[in-house]
Amino acid sequence: MSLHLPCPAGQRKKTGPGRALPPYNDSPMYKIVSIMLVSLLFASTCAWPQATKLPAASRGPSVATGNQGVVVSGKPAATAAGLKMLAQGGNAADAGAATLLALSVTYVGAFCVGGEIPILVYNADQKNVKLLEGQGEAPRDPNAIAWYMKHGIPDGDVKAAAVPGTVDAIVTLLKLYGTKSFEEVVQPTLAILDAGGPTWYIDTGSGQKIETGVHWQADMAVTFRKLVEAEKTAKGTRQQKLQAVSDRFYRGDIADALQAWYIAKGGFLRKADLAAHQTPVVDPLTTTYRGYTVYKTGPLTQGPYLLQTLRLLEGFDLKKMGFNSADYIHTVIEAEKLALADRDEYYGDPNFAKVPMQQLLSEPYTEMRRQLIDPQKASLELRPGDPYHMKATKPPTITGPWQGGTTVMCVTDKFGNVIAATPSGLSSTAGVAGRTGIIHGSRLSSLNTFAGTPNVIEAGKRPRITLSPTLLFQNHQPVMAISVAGGDQQDQAAIQVILNYVDFGMGPEEAYKAPRFSTTHFISSFGQERAGLGSLSVPNTLPEKVQADLRARGHKVTVSRGGVGGVALIGIDPKTRQATAVGPAAAKLD
Repeated sequence: MSLHLPCPAGQRKKTGPGRALPPYNDSPMYKIVSIMLVSLLFASTCAWPQATKLPAASRGPSVATGNQGVVVSGKPAATAAGLKMLAQGGNAADAGAATLLALSVTYVGAFCVGGEIPILVYNADQKNVKLLEGQGEAPRDPNAIAWYMKHGIPDGDVKAAAVPGTVDAIVTLLKLYGTKSFEEVVQPTLAILDAGGPTWYIDTGSGQKIETGVHWQADMAVTFRKLVEAEKTAKGTRQQKLQAVSDRFYRGDIADALQAWYIAKGGFLRKADLAAHQTPVVDPLTTTYRGYTVYKTGPLTQGPYLLQTLRLLEGFDLKKMGFNSADYIHTVIEAEKLALADRDEYYGDPNFAKVPMQQLLSEPYTEMRRQLIDPQKASLELRPGDPYHMKATKPPTITGPWQGGTTVMCVTDKFGNVIAATPSGLSSTAGVAGRTGIIHGSRLSSLNTFAGTPNVIEAGKRPRITLSPTLLFQNHQPVMAISVAGGDQQDQAAIQVILNYVDFGMGPEEAYKAPRFSTTHFISSFGQERAGLGSLSVPNTLPEKVQADLRARGHKVTVSRGGVGGVALIGIDPKTRQATAVGPAAAKLD
């Protein structure tokens, strides 16, 4: 097994003619995969290896295949927005931007303009993968940080809002990889708003819901049209015109209006916080698993624990154990517990925290940690390791006291470009920001107030989020893109999808439908709450004999009728390069 850690982006070669997606303004982009929004544009049905037979799902996913482009997202209207860009000659980045913008007004409970989007991008021409870190920061005022440390981070309140990351992430995607203007990609969203939908309700937290009415929709349309105006009146190149969109939002009159609202509502964000924001473009983390290469977001997210889990599992013959056998479920859950403990102990914004990623993914550390998995006994405690001193375990730093929405997107086009992003916004009770129409998330609740820990709130720090798209490669070619909604359960679902494909030979639809299990044996990423130690949720289709075996090993088993994580994926046949998109709302371009 090998691993690759992020390094500074190098020089990029010039693109040849006939390509439609110029990354960094001069090269075509091939594949991108996301977690919150799934827009897929790929080819027709594939010949997949013989897979484990599974019971048919009672409610099947939406499946779309085609060679001109496929889009799948959390909402049909958002999928239609992406398809419209493809029909108008746009590429995957253009379609992804349009889908994300439409999701921000049609799936407000899960994603909004005040939210965030990590985006993975594979560039076929450059043969590399880049990550757009579309996450906003905490206030930079030290007095605000002192308030949080004394009073905590209020869940859902305006004080829990980070700098909105959505607009600059979309602009960055268009600047580096798109061909269309902001005016063009926002048109489907404006059509939705102008038609008066959808209605959005504010949950006050006391059981009362307040309808925002048409004012939110009309005001949001006005804000988007201000951004279009900024682009149209700016002078210079396409990139300079797109930059004017971000400048008006983060440094112009829209930022002024947001600051006035923050002050009126008692929030800590200010225009200076907005003005300092930009979307970093970095190298993702990678490792290998049974000959496949896996690309993930870095320790700004929970993504690396998926890589740590796969490294642990490579030492076991999972196929021999059998799909969803007691041995298999026990081994996967115990590996996830170890990786999640390291997540909670070490991950955080790498601009602030020294994260020992190389040691955490190293072979000696992995082998040492693998020995902790008892094949007959479930672990009932948090067991982070000590990668600095190469010790198998150490006491967890965070010991208490404990305190108590995401969607999906993947896109491909006829040029072979793929986009995967995980848009999110969490739910906020703060309401609409004045007459801007902008709704904020409450992402700062993913930080904590334990001094000295990697994810403690600090001035200008980004919260360690759960959003984490995945790309799976074989022989230097993408074979699967995965996007999952579901908070702390996201990568637990993604791990099982990968195992379904790699170890059990399932095709994309079967890997999607296969029953999944999960644990809450970790410190919650929302509100510093530790859930049940030793917990194990299994599907109600799991035989009683298997459930009894797991209980005998010490697992605290509960049965669930629902699936784990809201998955969307694209499977690409390694021989024919044809693809199948599976997810909530899939459609193809004829």
